[in-house]
Order: sequence, then C-alpha cells, then structure tokens
Amino acid sequence: MAKDGQKKTCGQVMGEWKEFFWNPRTHEFMGRTASSWGLILLFYLVFYIFLAGMFVLTMYVMLLTLDDYKPTYQDRLATPGMMIRPKGKALEITYNIHDTESWDMYVKALDAFLAPYNNSEQAMNNKDCPQDTYFIQEDAGEIRNNPKRSCQFNRTALKECSGENDPYYGYQAGQPCVLIKLNRVIGLMPGSLEQPPYVSCGVKKEEKDSSLINSLSYYPSNGTFNLMYFPYYGKLAQVNYSQPLVAVKFQNVTFNTDINIECKINSGALVSPTSERDKFAGRVSFKLRIDND
Repeated sequence: MAKDGQKKTCGQVMGEWKEFFWNPRTHEFMGRTASSWGLILLFYLVFYIFLAGMFVLTMYVMLLTLDDYKPTYQDRLATPGMMIRPKGKALEITYNIHDTESWDMYVKALDAFLAPYNNSEQAMNNKDCPQDTYFIQEDAGEIRNNPKRSCQFNRTALKECSGENDPYYGYQAGQPCVLIKLNRVIGLMPGSLEQPPYVSCGVKKEEKDSSLINSLSYYPSNGTFNLMYFPYYGKLAQVNYSQPLVAVKFQNVTFNTDINIECKINSGALVSPTSERDKFAGRVSFKLRIDND
C-alpha cells in the first residue's frame, strides 16, 4: 500500500477498482454480498409491483365511474362551436371564376361531404321525424334504449345549394354556397318551440364597408336548425346521426376584394355569441375572395 500523502500508481488504482467490482476474499460484488444484493432486488421488486397494483386499481375504479355512451362529467357549454364546409386552407375560400381548377376542389369537397345526405341514404338509415319538436329518446331506467334513431336530413333541403340542380354549387357563377354546421354536444337543447336556432351571416364588424355583400340566401328557409335533430345522444348511441346543416348562398358579392365574413348562431336558449368569454363559441369567421379577371 502507498503511504499517506503518497500518490498512488496507476496499477494500484486499477487494483483497487478490480477489488471493488469483485473481492475474491469476501465474495463481494461492488461492495455487497450475493444475499445483500438479493434482498435489495427483492425489496424493489415488491415495491414496484405494489405501485403497479395501485395504479391498476385506481384506473379500474375510475373506469367503473365512466359511461360508454355519455360523459359522466360534462361542462355545460353555453354555446357550441361552428364550422363551415368547404373550409379551404385556414378558413379561406378564394378562387377565380375563369380558372376551373381554382374552385373545382371546393366542389369536390362539397360532393364528398354531402354524399351521406343523399335522400336514398337517409331513407335507408334514418327516421322521418315530425318537425319543430325535440326528438326525445329516454332510457327505461337501467335499460338502454340503444341504438337510438336519428332523423333524416336530406340534401334536397338545401335547395340551390344541394348540388342536385347546380352541380357546381354556384362557384362557377361567382355565387358560392357555404355549408354551416354546429359542433355536436351531447344533450344540447339549442332552442325553443317559439324560436329554433338560426344562422345569420354578414361582413365582420371590423370591415368598414358592409355593402361588400349585398344579397344572401339561406337554406333551409330562414337558416334554421330544426329542433327534431336535437338532443344528440353520442356517437355510440346514435351511430347514424346526421348533423343538420344550413347553406348560405352569396348571391351578390363584390369581386376582386378580400371579404371577412362572420356567421353566428342565434337563439334565446343559447348565450349570445358576442360574449368575449370564447370568441369562437357560436360563430365562425372566414375569408371569401372571388376574382373575376
């Protein structure tokens, strides 16, 4: 051994490390005997098995509180969100009337989106419900009334924006159709018998010239969402649910100009979409530009 204060040689250091890893005299590996290592490994094995068991038990108890068909806990949304079709890139619809390729993608998107709304598909999968009243389908206690029926929404209700008479949805003529839908919210009752929810669109308040849009048409009439499509019971309970739509046809739009448009839902049963709590609740904004040169 080297004396105190004397620098150890490389061989001495290597010898000490070798003895630390394995001491043939005491049969210790890294300072512990086989029994000591066994007790430590056993302790951590039992410890982690206990933690895994606690995690599995916690998840099991939590899953027992969940319902496959509706959320156990659901925040009461004051107003559902809205979306448009076609939505383009970043909610922009821009095209040139004389350039077919610039608007053909919007036509194809609407064709694909409206395919499940064909009258034949709706008649086969959904029910012809009485209008202007909620379609309530309650469960009988613990007995599930599933699958629940859904009401028909035929694309012919969109009239000029159905694609039946005009396969180009007005895009080739500079009078495009835009479809609006409400986001699905389980159990939502969005209106009353006296005032069903309806959509209204216009130039955003930030725009100085409100005359950029001179004429709008709504389909179904008055841009209403009929009450028979509510309440929604969830994807598992209503497998064939067809979201109601409102089509807006821009009849007279100023060409070669960016127009920022806002559409909102109106109903006495919903919080006004002008609320600053959520700027996207009950409204959707998008840019429309139609070039004609």
